[in-house]
Amino acid sequence: MSTIAATEFLPLVTTAASARNFMVVSLHDVAPSTRQIANTIISELANRGVRVSSLLVVPDYHRQGLFTKDQQFVSWLRGLEADGHEIVIHGYFHERPRRAKESLRDKFLTRFYTQNEGEFYNLVYDEALRRIVAARDELRAHGLKPRGFVAPAWLLGEEAERAARDAEMEYTTRLRTVCDLRSGNVFPARTLVYTVRNSWRRGVSRAWNATLFRFLKGTSLLRVSIHPSDYSHPAIWRQITELIEESVDLRTATTYQEWIAEQRLRRGI
Repeated sequence: MSTIAATEFLPLVTTAASARNFMVVSLHDVAPSTRQIANTIISELANRGVRVSSLLVVPDYHRQGLFTKDQQFVSWLRGLEADGHEIVIHGYFHERPRRAKESLRDKFLTRFYTQNEGEFYNLVYDEALRRIVAARDELRAHGLKPRGFVAPAWLLGEEAERAARDAEMEYTTRLRTVCDLRSGNVFPARTLVYTVRNSWRRGVSRAWNATLFRFLKGTSLLRVSIHPSDYSHPAIWRQITELIEESVDLRTATTYQEWIAEQRLRRGI
């Protein structure tokens, strides 16, 4: 770990180190079109003791327009980062056009599992690198400091992972793991996440996450992944907040970049 990075991360890491376990709450699909509901979610999390989170920002969400055109959104992100939240690159468009002659596995993952949003699922290296670098540079140009990259729906192909590393991203996450792209260390850490597309998915999600949470209670890192649409379904949002409230007194709420920094300090990297 560089001296600069260690200096930036050390205050929060030192505080977090006094706790036994950690919790990262990430808010996905942050974009100008989701800012209002995202802000409400962030406020409600703060009221429940989660004062910092990882905010997964999409530069041009579903090609609705580049975030740089909305200066209120940019200022809002700057304020959140200044308050300790982390800005994470979350794809570029968060969409993937369907392709001809796809395998059944590809169709399942990109259409059923996620509604054509697996942007980096099998993106070739050059295009993946171009999009990640563009996102990184656009965020930096507006005073933000993204260090992590998380692919939409966690569908990250090998070439795209290599591109994230070459774009100087510090880490990435998948559904079941957190990966330090600098050291190559991969940490098992399943995330809680909901699907709310229809009523049966919502019902299955609630049952699955209630069970999964019990298995994850003893883990050193608890991950909770929230999407803006979760807030629109009272039963889903109620369960999310109940699980967070049950965890917040036993864990230190932190961000992915701070958690990675803590792991590096422990290993002398």
